Amino acid sequence: MQKLAEICVRRPVFATMIILSLTVVGAFSFFSLGVDLFPKIDFPTITITVVNPGASPREIETEITDQVEATVNTISGIDELRSTSVEGVAQVFVQFLLDKDADVAAQEIRDKVNLIAGDLPESAEDPIIQKLDTDAAPILRVAVSADKSLREVTDIADKEIKERIESINGVGQVQILGGATREIHVWIDPDKMRAFNITVPDVVAAVRAQNMEVPGGRVDEGARELTVRTMGRITNPADFNNIAV
Repeated sequence: MQKLAEICVRRPVFATMIILSLTVVGAFSFFSLGVDLFPKIDFPTITITVVNPGASPREIETEITDQVEATVNTISGIDELRSTSVEGVAQVFVQFLLDKDADVAAQEIRDKVNLIAGDLPESAEDPIIQKLDTDAAPILRVAVSADKSLREVTDIADKEIKERIESINGVGQVQILGGATREIHVWIDPDKMRAFNITVPDVVAAVRAQNMEVPGGRVDEGARELTVRTMGRITNPADFNNIAV
């Protein structure tokens, strides 16, 4: 430090040129610095999702979550491992150290999960392994409220607000959370099922087969070509009682 001070005192012109050079280089670097509102950050975080419809949270945890955690925990470089077990769905979140390549981590997890795929319940769907994508994070949240029923508010959000946002250039995906969608619940009588030796898959197959529209091809009638299709979709909820199993 003392030698630098001596040089600045003995050679003031040289010291001034050095300072000006550093100032110019610093200013140039500052203005050429890249700036991004949403910078691309590759977090080495992997999620494993396994769906087993109808399974209770306890069954999900003991039959799926614990097995996935045990096999994934043997991978090196894990910083945090956590999971959630809810009705019908098991999710395991694996966060690696920042120096871990996300693609390599995903492949290692995929290899480990494939080893226990045969030990999972037969009714469970294939595991879904996904990398955390920061570009897929929502950048806008819109709350919709009105002095109407939840179903009416959902229709407004779906048919008006969602469609308008989707039409904007650059929008990748729009999701509606918390809405009310129409659905029909089919309740099964277990006593009658045992009496007629009918299983739940039999009922599901019958509902699917008798509640669908099947294309029937085309019919040429002179100069006209007619499209034929069967009108098998049930529109009245009471008609579900007439399905033959």
